[in-house]
Amino acid sequence: MTGNSIRPIRKLLVANRGEIALRVLRTAREMGIATVAVYSEADAAAPFVRAADEAVCVGPAPSNESYLIMERIVAAARKTGADAIHPGYGFLSENAEFAEAVEAAGIRFVGPHPHAIRVMGSKLAAKDAVALRNIPMVPGTEGAIEDPEEARREAQRIGFPLLIKASAGGGGKGMRAVHDPSQLESELQRAISEAERSFGDGAVFMERLVQQPRHIEIQVLCDSHGNGVHLFERECSIQRRHQKVVEEAPSALLDDALRQRMGECALEVAKSCDYVGAGTVEFLVDASREFFFLEMNTRLQVEHPVTELITGVDLVREQIRIAEGHPISFSQEDLVIQGHALELRVYAEDVAGGFLPSTGTLTRYRPPVGPGIRVDDGVEEGGEVSMHYDPMLAKLCTHGPTREAAIERMLRAIEEYEVQGVDTTLDFGHFAVNHEAFRSGKFDTGFVDAYFTPEALHRALPCDDETMADLVLGAYDRLIHDGGHAHGASSRQGSTLEEPGSGLSPWRLRVR
Repeated sequence: MTGNSIRPIRKLLVANRGEIALRVLRTAREMGIATVAVYSEADAAAPFVRAADEAVCVGPAPSNESYLIMERIVAAARKTGADAIHPGYGFLSENAEFAEAVEAAGIRFVGPHPHAIRVMGSKLAAKDAVALRNIPMVPGTEGAIEDPEEARREAQRIGFPLLIKASAGGGGKGMRAVHDPSQLESELQRAISEAERSFGDGAVFMERLVQQPRHIEIQVLCDSHGNGVHLFERECSIQRRHQKVVEEAPSALLDDALRQRMGECALEVAKSCDYVGAGTVEFLVDASREFFFLEMNTRLQVEHPVTELITGVDLVREQIRIAEGHPISFSQEDLVIQGHALELRVYAEDVAGGFLPSTGTLTRYRPPVGPGIRVDDGVEEGGEVSMHYDPMLAKLCTHGPTREAAIERMLRAIEEYEVQGVDTTLDFGHFAVNHEAFRSGKFDTGFVDAYFTPEALHRALPCDDETMADLVLGAYDRLIHDGGHAHGASSRQGSTLEEPGSGLSPWRLRVR
């Protein structure tokens, strides 16, 4: 492709909502590109709608009646004259049919070609694509498994414990761990049924269960000129229900040699499907520091900010430039890790109740500010947290010169983050990043199961002004009578004081 082939994007439609829509809209505005938002009826007053130059309603609140109807998204682009569509993540971002429909309409898709999405959207097809490229993979079956007898033969070869996984899966759906041969047939049928319900595709395969795994992913960028770079790794091992909650870059596990090997492997995976755009190659790393290819996500990742913070690269800007036909604006040698970054996904969830979604009105919403703090959010005070969409409110990110500095900054930011009206994962985040296992860097994907209990949280309920006054007077009284050591909580129901040793000032009243 020559310079004459570069076609600037004039108007960009963002086919998403919430914080990622705002994130893309802001970079587009900095680039001088006009913007279009699409929204459901439930999101009519959302901040991302106001941030766009134009906005088009695409249907009722349920996503399968609005954001997931590709014909309405393409029609909105045509109506507004948008010449490009950015899918964000989730929704239609990894739907090859959507990418094809966008291209068929003469509109540019800010993402990879449909072929790459289709290949990497199937774990079995992805394994086939990388098979001849010397990419380390977890021992397992080469194709889908349906017959229990065949499953038993393959299990003998692979060995126990093993994992049954949906080929089209993600987020832990259609995934079953099998530790005993007697469980194999029943777990196989459960995995197939769940895969069919969740993805409309019951294909499952088996692979060895990696013990004490770390979830490490590599960010890659590839352009249409044959250039490719990796932007180092992200550590994503703190998970609940196989979904990430805390991420960081770089990983405390990797040294320079392992980082280089994994980066080179990630670029080989991208080459295997002629990838163009921003993508992420995910690996499992075992206790002996051997790594295995897991999958490739053909889109921007939720945790992309930590990579931006340690590299200084705006990944959305690079996505848009690549879609315009530009080569990547830097080389591998230009990239240097600058400090350390953490991200906490702030979900509206009842952590003590099993991380279940929490809905309601945000009666108070005040994100933290200050040096080294970045908050990517899509909500505001007075807004509704709906049952219709993912419960993530924001991504709280911190950056510092060292890992320890980033952790301390994260703890401070969590303490200053004020949310009332819904339960959140803020207290869980404080517990996680302040835990000895996390601070030491010696943890794996079993962190939550191994260390977390609801009793570990220092939770507080909202209280009114009268209760607040009682708490302050009670704290003062204890200061006088207990020699300055505050402990315990007010007897008034619905109010607490932080306990000493929690990592917070014992005099700080946390009201959420």
